Amino acid sequence: MSVHLHWFLPTGGDGRTLVDRHAYTDGGIKRDRITPVSGVRAPDIEYLAQIAKAAEQLGFEAVLTPTGTWCEDAWLTTTALTQVTERLKFLVAFRPGVISPVLAAQMAATYQRLSRGRLLLNVVTGGDSTEQKRFGDHLDHDRRYARTDEFLQVVRGVWSGQPFDFHGEHYQVEGGLTALPPDPLPQIFFGGSSAAAGPVAARNVDVYLTWGEPPEQVRQKIGWIRGLAEKEGREVRFGIRLHTISRDSSKEAWATADRLLGDLDPDTVAAAQQALGKSESVGQQRMLALHGGERDKLEIAPNLWAGVGLVRGGAGTALVGSHAEVTDRIEEYHALGIEHFVLSGYPHLEEAYWFGEGVRPELAARGLLAGVPSPLEGVPAANGRPASAPGGAPLLIAGGR
Repeated sequence: MSVHLHWFLPTGGDGRTLVDRHAYTDGGIKRDRITPVSGVRAPDIEYLAQIAKAAEQLGFEAVLTPTGTWCEDAWLTTTALTQVTERLKFLVAFRPGVISPVLAAQMAATYQRLSRGRLLLNVVTGGDSTEQKRFGDHLDHDRRYARTDEFLQVVRGVWSGQPFDFHGEHYQVEGGLTALPPDPLPQIFFGGSSAAAGPVAARNVDVYLTWGEPPEQVRQKIGWIRGLAEKEGREVRFGIRLHTISRDSSKEAWATADRLLGDLDPDTVAAAQQALGKSESVGQQRMLALHGGERDKLEIAPNLWAGVGLVRGGAGTALVGSHAEVTDRIEEYHALGIEHFVLSGYPHLEEAYWFGEGVRPELAARGLLAGVPSPLEGVPAANGRPASAPGGAPLLIAGGR
């Protein structure tokens, strides 16, 4: 089992700070109690294209594109980026509750033809009722997962190329089909830590994603999903969503983490924690429990730092350390059964280079990578750094503080 490396497209904005460009109070509409954000890079197509091209050059297989109020639409954005890349795949996140499953199946089929097979799907059921209601979705947490279950059954049914009937609680479909099914069928990624989410994953998905919890918690979660899938007569692969801060030395990496932490004042952290604490997502609550809102308890496992989760929802942990140390941690998760690593860092352009030039060669040297090689592999290194980035500095292409 090889490691599959994926990066992230910050379609909600990017920069040299952990603070989102939107606020955390009042549903993100007002900016009370929030540190002013400066140096934020707008998610315009030119900047996103830089990240996508860098990810492709550095040997990442795909990029995850998020969904939600504060992001550009993932379908439209990534379709545009297929025109400026050649091999890179796009892991498109979307919410089942706001789109017809037959239409989603048709969109995926069209996308596969336009991109020549470069679509992956990330199904986001949604753990925030306030966010869901913005899109007209008023179901509660467990019913949203029940609807996702039906949604994925319909999608796979209409991909058969034959008229498909479905009669469920949430969807009634008669003769649904995609006249030209996608080729290949997109892999379906999905995450959820609640009791309602597990059976949905076991019955429907190709890759179950977990956020970056400590290895023992990840091991338990893999065992849980694997057991449910076996009861369904299926096999599910596994992935993990993490940030990274990888440098030539451990000291440099932790200094970068400390700088990110130093940008956060107590009011910003308190406002974020208050808002995130209202989430219905079990995965989000597990992220919050890793640090408890305390700044002095952030290395929750060797090289696993929970500082991101002080102010940002979703993936709240980062692998921090030297390139060899970050590789060690990836190898540790891989030994548990993790195959897909969906990574990110702030800013996303520079961190892609730090990881791609530093960690990826280490993984290749350990025999953990397969597929399209990075053009950086085999380049003579100086001071542990490929010659493409002399002096140990990442390539800086976009501005920001």
